[in-house]
Amino acid sequence: MTSEPEQPMLKQELVDTARTMNATGLNQGRSGNLSARVAEGMLISASGCHFDDMTSDHVVPCDLDGDYKGALKPSSEWGFHAAIYRQRPDARAVVHVHSPWATSLACLNRPIPAFHYMVAVAGGTDIPCVPYATFGTQHLAENVQAGIAERDACLMANHGQVALADSPEAALELAQEVELLARCYMQALNVGEPVLLTDEQMNEVLAKFHGYRRNAQASDAGGIPGADT
Repeated sequence: MTSEPEQPMLKQELVDTARTMNATGLNQGRSGNLSARVAEGMLISASGCHFDDMTSDHVVPCDLDGDYKGALKPSSEWGFHAAIYRQRPDARAVVHVHSPWATSLACLNRPIPAFHYMVAVAGGTDIPCVPYATFGTQHLAENVQAGIAERDACLMANHGQVALADSPEAALELAQEVELLARCYMQALNVGEPVLLTDEQMNEVLAKFHGYRRNAQASDAGGIPGADT
């Protein structure tokens, strides 16, 4: 758990990650939000914050009931961040973006099935799409909480995507992988229905990914597992 003296460093990591979200095109302007778990709850991006201009002053300390410190309000989506931290004790950071391909697929209310082995990067045999609910509501928080119960990422119908990991940088990397998968899946759909891998094939990949993650944590190398790592 991040202690009070370590929070300035974590705030800067959130700022750097937020700026990367926009710089890479994974997010735009003021859309999306991100957070990191701390002992008192979480640090989360401020409501209405433009990530191109973000500084550590735009990172708001907030508990899991929505009570916050400082002049700036936390993101209106603090509720589903809190729900994720309650549901997943292993989650250390959460990134939510309106990335173009994942959002387009979410607007079709379609999950990402096992069309490619890298779908397992989110921790299962698919990447679900949770039902639509108005932003900033308890209903949305409940939907997202259900979607990430057994996955590290999910699509949010008619909205975007959310990813969790053990650091803001790693959560963003996972969101980038989900965006690539969404793009490849939609491009494949332009030709026809992709051939899906079986549960047996995906479970074999999941077992290999578990080993990759364990090795990455041991070496503190981080990164998304894949065929060449």
